[in-house]
Amino acid sequence: MRTTFELHGFSSIETRAVEPLEHLLSKGETSKEVYTLHRLQDKDGSRPDFGLHFDLTVPLSRYVIENAGKLTFPFKRYQIQKVWRGERPQEGRYREFTQADVDVVGDGSLSFSHEVELPLVMVDALSYLPVPSVVVHASNRKLAQGFYESIGIDDIEGTLRAIDKLDKIGEKAVEEILVEKVSLTSEQAKRALQLAQIKGSDASIADRVYNLGARGELLDEGLNELVNLVENAQALIPGSVIADLKIARGLDYYTGSVYESFVGNHEDLGSICSGGRYDALARQGNKTYPGVGLSIGISRLLSRVIGGGHIHASRQTPTCVLIALNNDCDRLNAMKTAMSLRHRGIPTDVSPEPIKFGKQIRYADRRGIPYVLFDTEEGWQIKDIRSGEQISIDILQWMPPAEDIYPQIVEQSE
Repeated sequence: MRTTFELHGFSSIETRAVEPLEHLLSKGETSKEVYTLHRLQDKDGSRPDFGLHFDLTVPLSRYVIENAGKLTFPFKRYQIQKVWRGERPQEGRYREFTQADVDVVGDGSLSFSHEVELPLVMVDALSYLPVPSVVVHASNRKLAQGFYESIGIDDIEGTLRAIDKLDKIGEKAVEEILVEKVSLTSEQAKRALQLAQIKGSDASIADRVYNLGARGELLDEGLNELVNLVENAQALIPGSVIADLKIARGLDYYTGSVYESFVGNHEDLGSICSGGRYDALARQGNKTYPGVGLSIGISRLLSRVIGGGHIHASRQTPTCVLIALNNDCDRLNAMKTAMSLRHRGIPTDVSPEPIKFGKQIRYADRRGIPYVLFDTEEGWQIKDIRSGEQISIDILQWMPPAEDIYPQIVEQSE
């Protein structure tokens, strides 16, 4: 993933795990997710000042503001780090997990073209992994807000948060929330749900939206952007992005395109990649730094592909070669040989004890080390313990096959 992000022009950064609590709580409905920090000696019951970051977008906004004078815009960064959330642990959801983000941030303005670029970067990165194909489902906040306003809905954020629950609780439950908690009329709730049912991969989605009878400048702008996104994505990576108007995203800092991504044949896992456009997340005084980005839930993805037995590692250790010991007097020479092999890029270890060769071979086998190296009277010999073949080698020239140097990810055949 790092390689793919860098091929697309993104640079890596790392930010601190701890952020000011005020900053964390200013970015939408997150108060129940934040882990706060107390020092043990603070016993006065005062509110904590700091918390662990719950995503990597909020820390990015601080990073951009603090380093704006040193950055070249548009600033393209990727970041792969641990994050923490107050979740109820279950498959795909953890209190501590690894997340990978890519974002583009502008200075005062940011071209819409990046709203097409970012989901395709993620699709490209995921296409190299041993997982089924991933499809990005996209919508647009301007479209949704313009539609809601045109039919007289006042609580835009409440409506978006309710629609965002469609896949989790179903249409009937969402309609009840819209009427009873968001205070929509029954007709408004039905029309909001009709909009959420629209899905497609071409410009025909525009006709289906307009057929619902709503009109407005903001609606037109959002709909044009969504059609542009889908059609450009289809031209670049066919089948990578579809319009899905039930995608809302619960955080309220999104202002344009929003994305959720699903793994083929594993839709029950939920979205493994999400994000969108935000115009005011990073700001300082009158200066704003608009951006667009997506996050991949690395831990969520791995929980399914590893836990489900879809992939495994070719061996459990990075070590490629174990140097056998004839006796303790040979240890220094073995260590010199190991250093020589390491300098050529071959992960090498020295046997812990000069016990019988059979036991040293079994030790290598238990660890998954494919080769055992012996210093014999006839010279150096290498044994491939998988095949049992043992041959004489020139220790200064020998290299293992490329696929044996480091462990490989092996996809389980169906």
